[in-house]
Amino acid sequence: MKKADSLTEKITKNVAMTAGSKAVEPNKGASREPSGNIKGSSNRRDHIDAINQVFAELELAYHNQYHKAYAQEGSIGLAKKYWLECLSHFSPEIILQATREVVTSQEYLPSIASLVQACEEAMSGFGLPAAHDAYNEACCAPHPKIEQQWSHPAVYFAGKDTGWFDLANKTEKQIFPLFEKHYRSLCQRVLHGEELVIEKQIALPEQASHILSPEENKTRMAELRKELKKN
Repeated sequence: MKKADSLTEKITKNVAMTAGSKAVEPNKGASREPSGNIKGSSNRRDHIDAINQVFAELELAYHNQYHKAYAQEGSIGLAKKYWLECLSHFSPEIILQATREVVTSQEYLPSIASLVQACEEAMSGFGLPAAHDAYNEACCAPHPKIEQQWSHPAVYFAGKDTGWFDLANKTEKQIFPLFEKHYRSLCQRVLHGEELVIEKQIALPEQASHILSPEENKTRMAELRKELKKN
């Protein structure tokens, strides 16, 4: 029991340090970052924190299997970087949610493929397609875009925010990163409970043409003459 409590305390401390610690400058004392944690630019911080937490939870859930799989020195750091690249098109919330689903349903240490599948299933639970599928949907949808049946409103709004003209005229390499940025932001809003609604424009009724009869023409002319005399 003491061993389990000690392990829980270790992993809890690991996760807390991952989220809040800052890197110590080289040659100025021991690093406060847990061993094997990956670092990166601030614009990837949320994803990096998510991957570090994923591995902390995997260690807690599959302790013996985990240390056997990553027994070689430096292997955990390399694995984290690889998982980060493979999972970067999912939001941090989806990654963590999928991890919880995996560790509570699988007896053995999951592979990256099984976690990718769990992420896709988690997104589909919200009706959200994967980022690349959403991009293809936005590019292929005919005009008028607002009138189409979208798999999820987030796809439409991501396309609108990116710019329909740019989606149609720029290469995927040029425009997909911007689309993905907008789509991820929208997905996070959905995951936090926001409902996205596409407000379609109401078509104006066509004006019915009415041909005046001779009597109506005389009446209209008389009214016009009266108005002219008043002026």
